[in-house]
Amino acid sequence: MSYKLPALPYDYTALAPYISKETLEFHHDKHHATYVNKYNEAIAETDMATKPIEEVIKAIAGDAAKAGIFNNAAQAWNHSFYWDSMKPNGGGTPTGALAKKIDADFGSFDKFVEAFKQAGATQFGSGWAWLVLDKGTLKVTKTGNADNPLTAGQVPLLTMDVWEHAYYLDYQNKRPDYIETFITKLVNWDFVAENLAAA
Repeated sequence: MSYKLPALPYDYTALAPYISKETLEFHHDKHHATYVNKYNEAIAETDMATKPIEEVIKAIAGDAAKAGIFNNAAQAWNHSFYWDSMKPNGGGTPTGALAKKIDADFGSFDKFVEAFKQAGATQFGSGWAWLVLDKGTLKVTKTGNADNPLTAGQVPLLTMDVWEHAYYLDYQNKRPDYIETFITKLVNWDFVAENLAAA
């Protein structure tokens, strides 16, 4: 069961001017594709080849002997999730059950935004900021490098990539500007709401 590189859920120009065509081409077609290819090469002719990628990620997390497989598996999965976390004309505020849950668990949407920005800005080096469901409660978390909340038994609802290749062509070293833009112009709240409903 090889893991297929998913097509972007929108055109390469659809997120401009916030994320450029060039960034999406490099990020999806080069970075993401490489993780997928290396993962498939690593699991070929092993018992992992028949398992869903999520199962593999959870099974080998923390196993130093399988760190290379884990890094490529988790990065392949994280990026697929990241593309769906954005949409053209995204951002704004969520509605319905998701909005109520954010208010209940964070106190307000603004407090969620503050926590999410903080997670993204303070992730030292490469990594991810997440909105997760943890034992029924919404939480903001961050992970380094390839790690993701699946390994902690949490349900990912939203992610923001803060590896430099996600934003450097468009924002250079101004990660806070990218984070602000991600929240106000790019977040796909419909995707987040679907993930919450399915959790």
